[in-house]
Amino acid sequence: MKILFIGDIVGSPGRRAVKEGLPDLVNKLKIDFVVANGENAAGGFGITESISEELFALGINVLTSGNHIRDKKEAVTYIEKENRLLRPANYPPGVPGSGSIVLNTPAGDRIAVLNLSGRVYMSPMDCPFQTAQREVAALRKQAAVIIIDFHAEATSEKAAIGWMLDGEVSAVIGTHTHVQTADERILPKGTAFISDVGMTGPVDSIIGVKKEQIIQKFLNQIPTRFETAKGETVLSCVVLEVNPKTGGATSIQRIQMTFA
Repeated sequence: MKILFIGDIVGSPGRRAVKEGLPDLVNKLKIDFVVANGENAAGGFGITESISEELFALGINVLTSGNHIRDKKEAVTYIEKENRLLRPANYPPGVPGSGSIVLNTPAGDRIAVLNLSGRVYMSPMDCPFQTAQREVAALRKQAAVIIIDFHAEATSEKAAIGWMLDGEVSAVIGTHTHVQTADERILPKGTAFISDVGMTGPVDSIIGVKKEQIIQKFLNQIPTRFETAKGETVLSCVVLEVNPKTGGATSIQRIQMTFA
């Protein structure tokens, strides 16, 4: 089984990169299932119903998220009715939406996707480690293949989750920093890992935002409204090969594609 995981989609440039790049990736690499982090897909902050539907229509099977999932008001109600849009499972009890989903691939194989948020340099959340242990134990009864989006800032926290779950899940994929890391590997017991899959959005930017706005904020510390940059775009992703029977990963490949 081949699974494509697309890094944080930022605004309309990110959505354009997905539209231009995803069909070729799926066809050339024989992709069976597509996961993407979509929490920045609406103007760089949050997601809406129409944008979610747009991304699903492009061939994405599951959208994950993180700390920006509630930036757009309508997402709070939409996520209650659309179970393919996930929010971190370690949000407090009672928060709308679900942190995981189990679906079938076209070949009939079962695949689970679990969304978690880190706590280091992030908003307070329930413990992602204890949540992961509890959720993974439940999901393993439903699917051999389990993909985790760990939306976190610290590489140490991401690595710790990866090592803790080695052999228990198919992949731990880091998101949130918008910078693709070069530490992809298969851990000893068969879990694919990368600290951050990277960003899908404007190339000439600072993590997707107009450069001058970020620089000015660092210079004067005055709050300002950030806007998504324009121009050339990049699609950042990883391709996973997973045994659908055992759930063990056999390879992980980083990919970045640019579009004018």
